[in-house]
Amino acid sequence: MKTKERIFHSVLFEAIALVFVITAATLFTDAGAKSATGLAVGLSLIAMCWNYIYNLGFDRLYGTNRIERSIKMRLGHGLGFELGMIFATLPLMMWVLQLDFWTVFVMDIGVVIFFLIYAIVFNWGYDVIRARLFSHKAESDKVNERSAPSIS
Repeated sequence: MKTKERIFHSVLFEAIALVFVITAATLFTDAGAKSATGLAVGLSLIAMCWNYIYNLGFDRLYGTNRIERSIKMRLGHGLGFELGMIFATLPLMMWVLQLDFWTVFVMDIGVVIFFLIYAIVFNWGYDVIRARLFSHKAESDKVNERSAPSIS
């Protein structure tokens, strides 16, 4: 993926995730909608930066043929990402929610399980749709090349 597409991928992932996180934070904590939204946006910004860095490194290590990735590789990819997120987000969550380490850690494990499943489903779907769009574009380009008059 090129930089623009990586940014699009990350923003789309986080925009969908924000809906889930804000709703869950409002329903399952004493944080008001304003605090939950602020926390969700902060976590989202951290996640977008980490997402870009992590996926760039992952693609360099394991190649860019994303459609051929096995479920085992996708599971490892998701786990690695989420472990990095735990280290980055625990302090922020403790501060905003005014909760102790263990309470936030247990909450974060629930968030990790949700995001692990969400990330696998989102990335797999994104990769399949992307592959179909690019193969359709390649076929369209071939048809256009054959029908274009040659200049000799």
